[in-house]
Amino acid sequence: MRAHRKTRKRAKQLRWPMTRCETILWTRLQGDQLMGLHFRKQHPVGPYIADFACVKARLLVEVDGETHWREEERRRDARRTAFLERVGWTILRVWNDEVYRNENGVVETIGAWAVNGIEGRRRRPRHPPASGARPLPSRAQ
Repeated sequence: MRAHRKTRKRAKQLRWPMTRCETILWTRLQGDQLMGLHFRKQHPVGPYIADFACVKARLLVEVDGETHWREEERRRDARRTAFLERVGWTILRVWNDEVYRNENGVVETIGAWAVNGIEGRRRRPRHPPASGARPLPSRAQ
């Protein structure tokens, strides 16, 4: 799904400066250094901009701070998540304080989610079978 033109322009503006927490994560994700996975920062999807994205795994990583505890923000996040999942993305939310307290654990979790996303995409057929058709069993079975 192509992002809206206005959203792409805004995503470019948001790439610098990043929050302190985003900077910490970006230093660990950039340059394919996490298990060879390519991540993008401030990646636009439809009308939204995700903090980080691994397109190959269809994984979006959102770094959330204190404002996301408020009811209004939680409703907004729920709408956003519903849209992004509907268009085929998995959303992983991490809290700022968790990045500060357990940076390595957060990075390992992101890597595990990305690998699971890639493996899941390999197992799924690219196009759903026609009505009434059944998928063939895998060779491993």
